[in-house]
Amino acid sequence: MLVALSAVLASCAGDSRKLEVKQFVLRDAGSDFNEDPMIRGEKTRRLYGAVGVKEQAQRLGQYYTVLWRDESVGAPVEVVFDYQQGGSGSRIKRSVQKFPATATFGKAEFNVIGDHYTKGGKVLAWKVSLLRGGQVLDTRKSYLWQ
Repeated sequence: MLVALSAVLASCAGDSRKLEVKQFVLRDAGSDFNEDPMIRGEKTRRLYGAVGVKEQAQRLGQYYTVLWRDESVGAPVEVVFDYQQGGSGSRIKRSVQKFPATATFGKAEFNVIGDHYTKGGKVLAWKVSLLRGGQVLDTRKSYLWQ
């Protein structure tokens, strides 16, 4: 009985992860009605407003949505997205989104689309870091990140 109670309490404990990374790859602009409805909806959302074929082609690529949470306040927050592409060799590219010191949660969107995607190639490895006041609070990375 004590073991079962401790297992239940452990499962109710808060998740210590401060970062969650969601990935989506938009490979084509066509809609296939046999696709999963969630994928079809995400495609529609990403292509919204792109009227012509050229505009739609500029939306093809890889999208990363980062959800973050940190209850402490006092210093500005930065979400840093480092990545390597197939066409750029071992060069690491970086994109940063900043949030005010009063923010305790947020959503950062990063994407590699358009010419960055067609000329630079697919994202092969990535790392997302959450920083507050210059200190790293949490990090998530892909399997291939060194």
